[in-house]
Amino acid sequence: MMKVGVTGGIGSGKSTVCALFATLGIPIYNADERAKWLMNHDALVIERVKDLIGKEAYDANQKANNKLIASIVFRDKILLDALNQIIHPAVKCDSEKWYTAQQSHPYIIKESALLFETGMDKNMDKNILVISPEALKLTRLLDRDHTTVEAIKERMNHQMKDTEKMPMADYIIRNDEENSLIEQVLEIHKKLITI
Repeated sequence: MMKVGVTGGIGSGKSTVCALFATLGIPIYNADERAKWLMNHDALVIERVKDLIGKEAYDANQKANNKLIASIVFRDKILLDALNQIIHPAVKCDSEKWYTAQQSHPYIIKESALLFETGMDKNMDKNILVISPEALKLTRLLDRDHTTVEAIKERMNHQMKDTEKMPMADYIIRNDEENSLIEQVLEIHKKLITI
């Protein structure tokens, strides 16, 4: 079974692209969502996050305070790297278990914002990059997250630029409101099922 990575910068529309692949019957492993789940349910991850950030990283119900954690780590690259060293190995282990349950499909997709940054792309057979103009990404994120332009740009600055990722991608999907996402996804799907 082939493993396909789907990535893109924050606000690029990678989740929308993955939803389109899901309508074609392709299983999707959302690494970012599973990371959040692991931060709330994996005892070792919880303990290590508390050691790194402090007990205030979790509320009284032992749920991760994601806004607080983000406000701390996105201002301190060393802390961000340390948090990633906790989360990414846990996600890798979790995804490997998930892969084994998906053997009947022609391929599966692993959706991850940091596919190239973490080196996960090397564990994939093919990689898809979703790109979008920065102004469009900002508009989407302002609508979705109800935050500030400054906060969004701070998060964007911690991700690789699309121009750096493009040479590493096998396929590029342009989510620019000019090119049809459905047509692009169908074209890639046809190629993937014939490999």
